[in-house]
Parts: sequence; C-alpha cells; structure tokens
Amino acid sequence: MMLIEVGQAMWGHSLPPSTVILAAPPGEINTEGILTFFASKIAPILLAILGVIFIGRASKGEVSRVLTSSAIAIIGLAFIAGAATLLIVGDSLIKLVFK
Repeated sequence: MMLIEVGQAMWGHSLPPSTVILAAPPGEINTEGILTFFASKIAPILLAILGVIFIGRASKGEVSRVLTSSAIAIIGLAFIAGAATLLIVGDSLIKLVFK
C-alpha cells in the first residue's frame, strides 16, 4: 500500500507523458524526452517493485531463486547499458562518416 502511495506522489510531480512526447517540433517525436521520462520516472518504480519482490522471497527462504532472479536482472541491465553504448558509438560513427 505504501509503495502505491509513493508511486502516486512521484507521478503527481512529473510531467504528463503527452507533454514529453509533444515537446518536439511538429512531425517529430521527442525521443530524448521519452528516454528521460522513462529513466527518471518509470525505471526507479520498477526497480523498487523488484526489490520488494526479492526481499519477500528471501524472507521466505527462497534465497537461490532470489540470487537467480538478481543475476538475470543484472544481466538485463548490462544488455540495456550495452544498447545505450552502441547508440552513442553508432551516433558518433555516423557523425564522423557523414561529416
């Protein structure tokens, strides 16, 4: 219940998604705004939910499942970081080649 109240409080202080998407010139989608919105508002809530689930499982004695789930989550975060790195490297290569 407390997690829901925290999520609602955080959501109330954030910009509406329509403002983030429509902040670009007409005909374009503000991808930077979408990524910023997801990274600053949605990802922390999802990580908090995962943490609560992991703590609940660990308190029931399912430590091996918690470790497995944690390892999978860490590998997933590594893939996301790798994708972001590839976007940055790809962008710099495109700017270098088509300069």
